[in-house]
Amino acid sequence: MTTRTRALDTTELEQRVKGMYAEVALQPDHDFHFETGRALAERLGYPPEDLDRIPAGAIDSFAGVGYFLDLADLAFGETVIDLGSGSGTDSFLAALHVGPHGRVVGVDMTEEQLAKSRRVAVEAGFGNVDFRVGYIEAPPVEPGCADCVISNGVINLSPDKAAVFAAAARALRPGGRLALADIVTASQLPEGVTCDASLWAACIGGAMQRDHYREGIQAAGFEIERWRENPRYRFVSDRADNATQKYGVKSISLLARRL
Repeated sequence: MTTRTRALDTTELEQRVKGMYAEVALQPDHDFHFETGRALAERLGYPPEDLDRIPAGAIDSFAGVGYFLDLADLAFGETVIDLGSGSGTDSFLAALHVGPHGRVVGVDMTEEQLAKSRRVAVEAGFGNVDFRVGYIEAPPVEPGCADCVISNGVINLSPDKAAVFAAAARALRPGGRLALADIVTASQLPEGVTCDASLWAACIGGAMQRDHYREGIQAAGFEIERWRENPRYRFVSDRADNATQKYGVKSISLLARRL
């Protein structure tokens, strides 16, 4: 008797992710496996006074999983790369922190998200933010250009997380920071979940076991300085919530520094 090993269809995964986040950009009030919008951002810890200073249209399509900008500790004049920038909420907030002499580059693969973030950037006069089409495994940025790389709820969607962490390290100057929020698990997910592209697109199927996640960051040349759980994040569909309860799926935020 032979045992067949299932494999994730990465082409289907990309199509599902693009389709889901196109809908988040265009129709953020629809029902998803996860929450969206300003109420979510505030519950996760985003300061309301900061949200008031960025485009409301970007916040409407916010689909992050945690707050981490306090860990990033961005300063005036710094360069920031946002991997999986979506509608631009974190990019715009980063732009406030780095000021007019700083620079923020958002990278996303979803056309509708890029169109929305670019449009609201122009309308709101954010001249220090540049949104580029690309993949987080190979972002279109210059090596060693950034002081900080940020990401929110996106790395779990990648089928090659080692490539993402390596790309972040390449983009950073020595001593640069990686600050992010993401989804991890307490126990290893079974094949039936990890090979389900719909659960990947829902930020569950691709979640890495937390110890392996830490090891992946360290293998890319980072030292983790802060790691915290985000208990206020939740999934809303029954299917997603069942997987969360069974496998210990959690939102975390972290700060790591490139050695």
